[in-house]
Amino acid sequence: MSAEQPALNVLRVGETGEDVVLLHGLFGQGRNFTQVAKALAPELRSTMVDLPNHGRSPWTQTLDYVDLADTVASWLRADLAERGVTRTHLVGHSMGGKVAMVLATRHPDLVDRLVVVDISPADSDGSSEFAHLLDSLSGLDLDALGSRGEADEALSGAIRDPRVRGFLLQNLRSRDGGFVWQANLRLLRENLDVIGGFPDLEPAFEGPVLWMAGEHSDYVRPEHAEEMRRLFPRTTTVTVKGAGHWVHSEQPETFVSVLRHFLLTD
Repeated sequence: MSAEQPALNVLRVGETGEDVVLLHGLFGQGRNFTQVAKALAPELRSTMVDLPNHGRSPWTQTLDYVDLADTVASWLRADLAERGVTRTHLVGHSMGGKVAMVLATRHPDLVDRLVVVDISPADSDGSSEFAHLLDSLSGLDLDALGSRGEADEALSGAIRDPRVRGFLLQNLRSRDGGFVWQANLRLLRENLDVIGGFPDLEPAFEGPVLWMAGEHSDYVRPEHAEEMRRLFPRTTTVTVKGAGHWVHSEQPETFVSVLRHFLLTD
């Protein structure tokens, strides 16, 4: 990694084929896409990014989609140059989808094809739910924990769905005989309005764009179509049956099939 390249943590899967970069959503990490990345090989080589304030990437003092997109773009430009690649496909889910949209409009020379998973270029609902989750995690007494199982038990009253708890607890890391949160919970909690919002963008991205929406999710709505096509005029929308917001984990085979077809078909 060059001195100028931001120190984002990444994981790579695959050594051959076209490049694709995968950006996770709120509370996520790049490795959440591991099974997807394995299924895309060998035709696609995947780079899974921990966004700032998540996973093993650095924390920041402020949170803003333009800053996030520019940070990822700066890393990506250096990374592609280092490997002799000019552009990459870009896939983003939820918050990562918003970062991907902003990046594509501001740095179109880096992006070949764009895939946005279950999010729109618009304000998103759900801040009260995310506030509850962040408050529940922040309220956990890490000094009193003896194991990850104890953390799961302590959260079970506030967060009843074991799948949600399991996902969130991926952010709990063992360190120096205790536990710490990988995600910057304080900054995320203070900026839920920013995370749920979307910046005003003017330049359109002229490359091919695929919107993948979950059948049982309402993050992609008919009233968003006009803004989607203003910013991304070459848009195709696919609704994945049987999926909610977490399209890639709820319907992985369909997700991979649609993604491969879009990224690899002329």
